[in-house]
Amino acid sequence: MSRPTLADAVTALRDLPVNHVAAQAPPAVTAGWHVDRHVVELGEETPGEPEPDGLLRTAQTLVNNYEFSDPAILRAAFRCPAHLVGRDMLLEGRFLVLRFLLGVRITAGYDEVRPGCCGPERVVGWSYDTLRGHLEQGRLTYELAKELETGRVEFRIVAYSRPAPIRNPVVRLGFRLFGRHAQLKFYRHAQDRLRRLLQVPPAAPRPGPDGLVRAPSGVEPGRFEFLTLRIAHPGG
Repeated sequence: MSRPTLADAVTALRDLPVNHVAAQAPPAVTAGWHVDRHVVELGEETPGEPEPDGLLRTAQTLVNNYEFSDPAILRAAFRCPAHLVGRDMLLEGRFLVLRFLLGVRITAGYDEVRPGCCGPERVVGWSYDTLRGHLEQGRLTYELAKELETGRVEFRIVAYSRPAPIRNPVVRLGFRLFGRHAQLKFYRHAQDRLRRLLQVPPAAPRPGPDGLVRAPSGVEPGRFEFLTLRIAHPGG
């Protein structure tokens, strides 16, 4: 029997359901969930709606391409071209010598004006939900917000999460001991990395021969070996 390819694994994600129920998650239910909000200022551009090649739109392109992710912690593979909402992404979580394959789906996108603490804001971004087989249950939102009256731009990570049921006792213990630490480290590194990338934005990622984009640019998700979740098998 041939070994599944990365393209096979990404294709298999479309058959996986979201692994949690919205009515039983924040904001409706908060007990047992981690609720996070991390904000970093990226800089300023001219007040008013975002400039076509300004700070917010440049940052939006980097976020949509998943360039902000620290490749030492989390890498991604997804099909391109494809619509942003509905995109399935196979994430490869990396901890020491362990590799975990985690499926997520972008379920909402945003580009709208909202009231903010300093007046109206243009907010752009998207949310993904975790799929069956993921180590966690929850939703993660990446937002870029521009204060229309001042031109100030922020990058916001808003999330709720909790551990998913994990059968493997070793993985379950390891995630209990180190999962939250790794999660918070990822948030910090993502915000720092996006600020650095805005100084010299990389070229748009190009899909490989299999039609997949590997993100961030210049790295490739590892091989399916050692310790992984059976994400390639929807019935697993």
